[in-house]
Amino acid sequence: MSGQNHDEPAGADGDVRSPRDGVDPEVLEFAQMLFQLARDGETERLAAYVDAGVSPDLTNERGDALLMLAAYNGHPDTVRALLQRGAEVDRANDRGQTPLAGAVFKGYGEVVRALFEAGADPYGGTPTAVDTARMFEKDAFLELFGV
Repeated sequence: MSGQNHDEPAGADGDVRSPRDGVDPEVLEFAQMLFQLARDGETERLAAYVDAGVSPDLTNERGDALLMLAAYNGHPDTVRALLQRGAEVDRANDRGQTPLAGAVFKGYGEVVRALFEAGADPYGGTPTAVDTARMFEKDAFLELFGV
């Protein structure tokens, strides 16, 4: 995350990962709505769509999955709901960032705990959650990770 804009994960405002040529605009609009639900922590609405068949690992054009967007924006209930529905806990975006590292960077303790308790690897991704915690002196997270 060093040397990058830390306000948003890669693609926080990006579009669906697919060529735009030939993709139904309504499908793109629907996907954008799902990404926004994740960013906004609209847990019940997002969970209903996932329960109806939307992939919990849906990603935008920069590789940010719904879980990354929920984690980076500090929504522990949404994170838990996505994990309960099969979201890949360590799924990195196209920059190698994981939801755990993003939550550590932002200082969202409840999100960090939810991801870690679900099996997130604090040494996965680039930079790792451990490296991020060290860089930003988030000692409570290092303690949680057993470092």
